[in-house]
Amino acid sequence: MKEINAAELAKLVNGKLIGDGDRKVCRAASLKDADENSVSFVAKSKYEHLLESTKAGVVLVCKDLANAPLNGRTFIVCDDCDYAFTQAAGCFAPPPIVFEPGIHPSAVVHPTAKIGKNVYIGPCVVIEEGVEIGDGTVIGAGCYIGHFTTVGKDCKFLANVTVSFRCRIGNKVILNSGVVIGCDGFGFLPTPQGLVKVPQTGIVQIDDDVEIGANTTVDRARFGKTWIKSNVKVDNLVMIAHNVVIGESSILIAQCGIAGSAEIGRGVILAAKSGVNGHITVGDGVQLAGTSSLAKSAPAGAIMLGTPAETQREFMARHTLPKKVEKLKSQIAELEKRIAELEKK
Repeated sequence: MKEINAAELAKLVNGKLIGDGDRKVCRAASLKDADENSVSFVAKSKYEHLLESTKAGVVLVCKDLANAPLNGRTFIVCDDCDYAFTQAAGCFAPPPIVFEPGIHPSAVVHPTAKIGKNVYIGPCVVIEEGVEIGDGTVIGAGCYIGHFTTVGKDCKFLANVTVSFRCRIGNKVILNSGVVIGCDGFGFLPTPQGLVKVPQTGIVQIDDDVEIGANTTVDRARFGKTWIKSNVKVDNLVMIAHNVVIGESSILIAQCGIAGSAEIGRGVILAAKSGVNGHITVGDGVQLAGTSSLAKSAPAGAIMLGTPAETQREFMARHTLPKKVEKLKSQIAELEKRIAELEKK
């Protein structure tokens, strides 16, 4: 079990040490679960009361709590406690699982496929004609890589990922189990004879450093491409429809859905179970609250909530209006009462 003292930890996270620098910890934990051998954190002053009950030996605290009572503990004051705790927790993380390069005997790899150096291809993987896989990539058990797809360097596909034909996957992309990339977009035309399927002839392009959570689907484009730009992080169970574009460093949280041809800007946050209508534009830095439904385009930087979604200011004004009306009714009733009393005189 690895141990590190508070002074070393403070240096690692670039924080200010308050208390015993020789105190040692061997694990990271929540304030509730921590013991004297644990490091934990309090990122906001409103949680100061939790310091009274925690048994953590070392606590990373925000600047507002620098003068809080130590009560026998050691504090490390940090500019960004969340990030600092992530660094600290990394000291105690188990070593990563290493996949030895090679192709499992049960894998089926087409003779035209180009496999880079130090690639791992697991049991029951299928690699189709014309596929290219970059150096250092891991393809987990049961994955399927479709015809003429390209996969970059140092990617990691966990078990049972499907990447359909002609998709383009960048470098350092992580696809968690059950992800499906490049299935047909949902397109049907009503005719007198019934519904006619619209051909989906485009591709999916995923740029570098993207991570996609388990059982998420990304549809191929009707034409052109569905495009997920660099450093986007997608949670589990997200649905991304055909021809959607998602800007750099955006975050899509569990069970949100984006309809076809919507354009999502850079640094956007779509919270859990939110929905975005098709053919609209979501500006850079927009935040869409959980379970909200965005029916029309949103300007850069807007905080949107509700169904249909509206700006935070509009939402709060509308939801506080009934209380204001009730207050006005009460005031009017009181005025009417006073007037009636005056008229009696």
